[in-house]
Amino acid sequence: MQVKAAVLRQMNIPGPYAQSRPIVIETIDLAPPGPGEVQVRIGAAGLCHSDLSVINGDRPRPMPMALGHEAAGVVEALGEGVDDLEPGDHVVMVFMPSCGHCRPCAEGRPALCEPGAVANAAGTLIGGSVRLSGSGERIHHHLGVSAFAEHAVVSRNSLVKIDRDLPFVEAALFGCAVLTGVGAVVNTARVRMGSTAVVIGLGGVGLASVLGARAAGASKIVAVDLSPEKLALAKELGATAVVNGRDEDAVEQVREWTGGGADYAFEMAGSIRALDNAFKMTKRGGTTVTAGLPPPGSALAVNVVQMVGEERTLKGSYIGTCVPVRDIPRFVDLYRDGRLPVNKLLSGKLKIEDINEGFDRLHDGSAVRQVIEF
Repeated sequence: MQVKAAVLRQMNIPGPYAQSRPIVIETIDLAPPGPGEVQVRIGAAGLCHSDLSVINGDRPRPMPMALGHEAAGVVEALGEGVDDLEPGDHVVMVFMPSCGHCRPCAEGRPALCEPGAVANAAGTLIGGSVRLSGSGERIHHHLGVSAFAEHAVVSRNSLVKIDRDLPFVEAALFGCAVLTGVGAVVNTARVRMGSTAVVIGLGGVGLASVLGARAAGASKIVAVDLSPEKLALAKELGATAVVNGRDEDAVEQVREWTGGGADYAFEMAGSIRALDNAFKMTKRGGTTVTAGLPPPGSALAVNVVQMVGEERTLKGSYIGTCVPVRDIPRFVDLYRDGRLPVNKLLSGKLKIEDINEGFDRLHDGSAVRQVIEF
């Protein structure tokens, strides 16, 4: 079948994207699902920094590529061997497929799936197939999803079934922002009730971390960002204090608010400077978690004597150390109970034709989570 999709053919084209238009809306060919694959009609897809990092060249991927990885939709057709879904089911897409058989998957860590990581880097589905093409050439899949399109074919392992009454615009956020941000709090750090936390970088993932810290029962939550608007939103979402990252004494302010340093610090800005500050904002014996993904080759200098002598922990978090089939339903239940108001992360809806302008807003920090509604 033919579908309308957002295709990137060249990385690192200078902005503003509203003028340079690196993303082109094209009609491309989508092959039917093969064994173990599912065809999905996309209901909504969110714009995320993981897409932006491919557009600006920070995260090199094979070109051309159909972008989009945070989405929800309706099952349309099933490939051979898929017997636990049926047409009409609503699903959330997960940007890290898991094979279920490699060593990390067997250890209950699907975020580290080895075949999934290889496939994502190569721009294929986890089985190695490519179901997108146009003008006689293959078009690569973004993180096994390619959701900025009317329809997508993905691995069954990239889908989590959800209730049909959850609106797609909200459901889409559970596939990336919520998994990554809330998961970093409850799974990677395992924040304890009554503890203190600081979150640096208030995009969709960072603000989801604020929500997660509040839901986990943190007594003090300090939010740090450069945007006054995002700091105000963080207060609305449960931050007990906010600090502008431009302040020269930002680290000292956080340490004062948290009584000598936070039990847990979360770096969600994708910046080595932010990660260095997060480490400095963490108390003796505390845990610093990063999910920010700066450009490849970035390195952090850590005082090892301090790390040992103060029993510090520095941890990476990918997809919030989540088991998506377990955690997405749990997070949705928290949302329904009003304890995880994910809908407040939405900055607005847009049409696929306005995607370049949407990424300009994401780049300049004026939007948190914009969602394309199909």
